[in-house]
Amino acid sequence: MSRVYSTDQGRICPDCNQPATECICKRQAARPAGDGVVRISRETKGRKGKGVTLVAGLPLAGEDLKTLAKQLRQQLSTGGSIKDGVVEFQGDQRMAIKSLLEKQGYTVKLSGG
Repeated sequence: MSRVYSTDQGRICPDCNQPATECICKRQAARPAGDGVVRISRETKGRKGKGVTLVAGLPLAGEDLKTLAKQLRQQLSTGGSIKDGVVEFQGDQRMAIKSLLEKQGYTVKLSGG
């Protein structure tokens, strides 16, 4: 049985048995697999007709993905969120996101209709 909490160190990672702030599992986690192409699409399904722009295939995870999403939301002056590694932006922002990501060196393709 592994420790979950220690009074002197706080939360303990169940995998590496290190304090959560010094967890080595998270640092060694592999980046999401993909073909290196960021795909941008627009979706309205299940959103009462409101369109969102989906950005999938970013080779980032965790805090790096959150930082990039926040930066893009600020540049676009729009809202959005991250769900299962896919970044969602409110409205049809495909062309603007494509140009911003290409400036940062990503290979980008528009997908869908």
